[in-house]
Amino acid sequence: MTAGTARGSRRDNDDSRHEELTAVQAALAAEHAAVYVYGVVGGRIAGGRRKEAQAAYDGHRARRDALRRVVRDLGGTPQAAAAAYKLPFPVPDEAAAARLAAELEDRLAAVYADLVRAGGSVRRREAAAALREAAVRSVRWRGSGVAFPGLVERAADAAPSGSASTPAGAL
Repeated sequence: MTAGTARGSRRDNDDSRHEELTAVQAALAAEHAAVYVYGVVGGRIAGGRRKEAQAAYDGHRARRDALRRVVRDLGGTPQAAAAAYKLPFPVPDEAAAARLAAELEDRLAAVYADLVRAGGSVRRREAAAALREAAVRSVRWRGSGVAFPGLVERAADAAPSGSASTPAGAL
């Protein structure tokens, strides 16, 4: 191995580590938004669906906390949550709350698809599990699914929540 190759490998490793940290930060930002959104959803959902919203809220809080630790482990400073998030549409009732939860989970799936691509083997497995969970929750809220969860936003040319092109505080 030549000195140039060693330097190139280190640079590639630094680039992939930076790419992974960026994807983890995006997932953290999306989980911050998810915790906020499930607070809204929980206030509009009644009956048995309230337990589903509470379980999702708890799951997103746990994943958010784990991602904070991952960011620190990767040498970064965890992104803070926004004080509030702009919702994509008004949520006056239970039907709108279920639609909001489904859309949120679709966006989370897209963010985790990015992390699957950017992450190392352990992170890739964790991100794939998070993508699967988001896709399942989306189907439960919406009542139907998509062929390739996490890629829906790409087809519509929309940026997933937490991506570099999404303004802070936007869902």
